[in-house]
Amino acid sequence: MFKGLIGKKIGMAQIFDEDGVAIPVTLIEAGPCYVTQVRLPEKDGYSAVQLGFEETKPKRLTGGELGHLKRNSLNLPPLRFLREFRVKNPEVSEGDVVKVDVFNVGERVDVVGTSKGRGFQGGVKRYHFKGGPKTHGQSDRHRAPGSRSSGTTPGRVYKGSRGPGHMGNDRVTAQNLKVAIVDPERNLIGVKGAIPGARGGLVLIKEARKQ
Repeated sequence: MFKGLIGKKIGMAQIFDEDGVAIPVTLIEAGPCYVTQVRLPEKDGYSAVQLGFEETKPKRLTGGELGHLKRNSLNLPPLRFLREFRVKNPEVSEGDVVKVDVFNVGERVDVVGTSKGRGFQGGVKRYHFKGGPKTHGQSDRHRAPGSRSSGTTPGRVYKGSRGPGHMGNDRVTAQNLKVAIVDPERNLIGVKGAIPGARGGLVLIKEARKQ
């Protein structure tokens, strides 16, 4: 059975188990998602399911996007987000609706999101560099990275060296999170622990690969 959802991060909360231990959970508003396309190896060269999420006004989509949703007499509503999930056996049909009840409490999932953007950051914040000494007349090197390379040989900085630069706003996957809450009436799913991204950020929920 296909298990995958698109959702939006709501924020964090906590629940209590039978022993009164507080469990931190992240709440996600997930689905209902529409199956907008099923890709098959014979036709597309690979197997995947494309889901659509969050209804919007038709004028906010391009003509191509609207045509994609209306083809083959699907007549799906205008959907803001379309994402693909690679699966071996789709076991769904175009036009089907996927809701949070495809997951059960106790299952393990991977959550993919976009981390918070931090802008341009120095080496101390970005890579936890130690910085310079804080004594002996030192006045302006506290958070400097120090020497980057050798002099004559190689006479340059190697590609991929750690240093100051753009931080955050990357695709990040939180793996093997436990499903703690499933609420089909409110389209809510809660996973134990934190997930990447800010409140309102788009996330993908799928079966854990490393169970």
